[in-house]
Amino acid sequence: MPNSNRNERINEEYRKEISNIIDNKLKNPNVTGLISVTKVKVTPDLKFAKVYVSILNSKNIKETLAGLKKSSGFVRSELARTVNLRNTPEIIFELDESLEYGARIDSILKDIMPKK
Repeated sequence: MPNSNRNERINEEYRKEISNIIDNKLKNPNVTGLISVTKVKVTPDLKFAKVYVSILNSKNIKETLAGLKKSSGFVRSELARTVNLRNTPEIIFELDESLEYGARIDSILKDIMPKK
């Protein structure tokens, strides 16, 4: 399926660009902490893009996520200017908890592993 390869390239391009927009252009005071875009999944019709973000050192993770959701229109318009595709998808921010989950698993494993 050649289309899936195209989608993967679009996902990766969007991930880089959205990360750049959040880091350098977003001026929302509610968005605090270190935000990394871990993954972007664009629907095959390019109408929607789920953007998975990991938020570290934030004052309030819920507030930061809400601030990102409020800023999705701005992020979308910036994305339309930098990535030249016919359609720019609507952006849906989701919290990616896989990093915290991984850290939790690590600490549990450290606790149960026998000390040498």
